[in-house]
Amino acid sequence: MKPKFLPVVTTVLATVLCGPALAHGGEDHTHDPRPAAPTQPAPGGALIEAVSARRLPDGSLFVPKAVQRQLGLRHVIVTVGELAATVEFNGTVVADPNAGGRVQATQAGRVEAATGGLPTLGQKVTRGQVLALLRPVVSSIERANQRAQLDDVDAQLAIAERRRERYEQLEGSIARSAIEAARLDAQGLKQRRDALAAGLGAAEPLRAPVSGVISAAHVVAGQVVDARETVYEVVDPARLAVEALAYDAALVEGITGAQASVAGGVAQLQFLGGGRQLREQALPLLFRVKTSTVPLAVGQPLKILAQTSRTLKGVAVPLSAQVKAGAGETAVWVRDGAERFIQRRVKVTPLDAARVAVVDGLADGERVVTAGAGLLAQVR
Repeated sequence: MKPKFLPVVTTVLATVLCGPALAHGGEDHTHDPRPAAPTQPAPGGALIEAVSARRLPDGSLFVPKAVQRQLGLRHVIVTVGELAATVEFNGTVVADPNAGGRVQATQAGRVEAATGGLPTLGQKVTRGQVLALLRPVVSSIERANQRAQLDDVDAQLAIAERRRERYEQLEGSIARSAIEAARLDAQGLKQRRDALAAGLGAAEPLRAPVSGVISAAHVVAGQVVDARETVYEVVDPARLAVEALAYDAALVEGITGAQASVAGGVAQLQFLGGGRQLREQALPLLFRVKTSTVPLAVGQPLKILAQTSRTLKGVAVPLSAQVKAGAGETAVWVRDGAERFIQRRVKVTPLDAARVAVVDGLADGERVVTAGAGLLAQVR
């Protein structure tokens, strides 16, 4: 049977051995040298240096994994290959000739509202819909001449009607041909009189040439317009085109496709053809908008990147991969190891709305930073 006091003895013994050293009886240790304090790591020293990004003496960057995750760095492994050569144009959005039109005044007149009022901007209209009424504006002399001509026709019509009635009463006594001639004469004068009366101050309807929306309104009720003046412009927003100018005739040949960079999106274009007559010392090119991720407006300027049948050797990288180096040069960041990055100066050409082609400065299989490249340039 084990004694019950062993745990107590063991605890006391451990306290004596592990506790602070006590002075022997009667001995003075006040003048003994004190033990040195434990050395503490300097704040912000090697620990901060190990977890912060810094620029190395050779110009490369050391970026720890933790910092890479904070910066959101991403990279792709590039491959050198054949890419389609592109040509850059400045273009403008225009209405499709088959889906847009203008409403113009054929003569001088005063604009009046049709049934339902004058159309407003953005209102949908259908082909043939009456948009407004144009009442001709004539001078007092012209109006007097028209009235005198109408009165003259009325007098001739009255005489022809009486002659017809008299001939019809004498039917059988005179030739039937004379009766028919009198009837035709009276009928012709009546039609002439109706045409003159309808044209005297009658309003002309202004109709929509195509279906679409009102993109421009240049008149208000009661406004007087001249002949050939544009009153309304109608555009189908789902069928737009882009017109560009090429200052080299050789660029027109071999265009296979095109894209336009728009703020907030990209528009896919289809090349329709180019003119053969210079306009502003350049050849006009026409593209049709196939799809667009953002709405476009007529007259909006665009930067067009057209792909050609020619090819070039290079590497395709996103636009976000390029940064500006010294002297305005273009550079990219290449990952050399797990935590080391090197800035590489390159030569680029436009490829499409989202990528560029690096034709010099990169090798096959290198890892190029595509996200967060601009943040790496700020490391000092």
